[in-house]
Amino acid sequence: MCEDMAMPALADQFSTPLYVYSQSAIVTAFNEWRAAFEGARHLVCYAVKANSNIAVLKLLASLGSGFDIVSGGELGRVLAAGGDPQKVVFSGVGKSMAEIEFALKTGIRCFNVESASELALIEKIARRLGKVAPISIRINPDVDAKTHPYISTGLKANKFGVSADAAIALYHVAQDSSSLRPVGIDCHIGSQLTEIEPFIESVSHLRDLVRALGAQGIELTHIDIGGGLGIRYDDEHIPSPKHLISAVQDQLGDLAMELLIEPGRSIVGNAGALLTEVMVIKAGETKHFAVVDAAMNDLLRPALYSAWQNIVEVETREGDPTTYDVVGPVCETGDFLGKDRRLTLAEGDLLAVMGSGAYSFAMSSNYNTRPRAPEILVSGGTAHVIREREQLEDLWASERLPEHLV
Repeated sequence: MCEDMAMPALADQFSTPLYVYSQSAIVTAFNEWRAAFEGARHLVCYAVKANSNIAVLKLLASLGSGFDIVSGGELGRVLAAGGDPQKVVFSGVGKSMAEIEFALKTGIRCFNVESASELALIEKIARRLGKVAPISIRINPDVDAKTHPYISTGLKANKFGVSADAAIALYHVAQDSSSLRPVGIDCHIGSQLTEIEPFIESVSHLRDLVRALGAQGIELTHIDIGGGLGIRYDDEHIPSPKHLISAVQDQLGDLAMELLIEPGRSIVGNAGALLTEVMVIKAGETKHFAVVDAAMNDLLRPALYSAWQNIVEVETREGDPTTYDVVGPVCETGDFLGKDRRLTLAEGDLLAVMGSGAYSFAMSSNYNTRPRAPEILVSGGTAHVIREREQLEDLWASERLPEHLV
């Protein structure tokens, strides 16, 4: 079930592969973050990259959410969904001139600046437009988040942020510029964190730097501790938002600043599942394969960094389970959704890949000329189509034949 809707009925109505999200699960997760602050000044900025569907963004905007974006395209989505630009923070190491100009004209809350070059570019564009750009410097605290290297962002070897010493110099540049206004400080050390200690270590760096800047006459109004709190895919023990925020507030002590946080996966991750049908049961010489109609183009995480997501039978079947690799029809050996799964299956059965609300559809593609799956948002006993299934003709609609080939 998803809320009051039976998964087999959804598969019958909309076919598979199919992304299904629970509206109440998203609302509950967001409200848990909001309640964790217990009235303290704060802004929860949902990380749009986790799941950028317009309906999901509109739902969160209606709850008062801010947004963490990493591209001009994501800003466009937030605006289309009715999001408040004054609640938008713009992260990312490679903001283009066009994206910066778009954000300045829109009037976002601040830019999370990641290099001296970016600060100079923002200043140049703001001066040309006759605007003052609010900025926050992203600190790289060299903290090991103990997560997969592809989603680690807080080590010196990572491309993100600047050192404390470099940040101090940049804050002075911003303070002395008539086109820049330093308003905050931020940090993001990685994704799918299962412990609060790396958060606390990074926050201690921010706290010390804020105090050092204050002693030099640079007063900031907010601290952005980033996102990255994980979800339970298997047997992970995940701290609650309340536990994390309480520990962070203890670390910040008497700093009277607004606290920003950028959760993504922890709001939408476990609100979604990918429904897929078993097309072929294949017994190889050393392995058994369940070939399903979803593939790495639908769900890239397992192929990209061996991510583990629970795969369950939608309807139970009598018999002893067999160990399967659950694979898709894409012509790549890396096309798998899960390996060595104990399942009782027959061709035509439905499987649900759990924990698919975040970094799932958002990372999907048309590889092998496969139309992307539809997305369904379930509210109680009603299923809302929030993205139609792509049709084959959609995939080449923007392609053009040169005249000599027509």
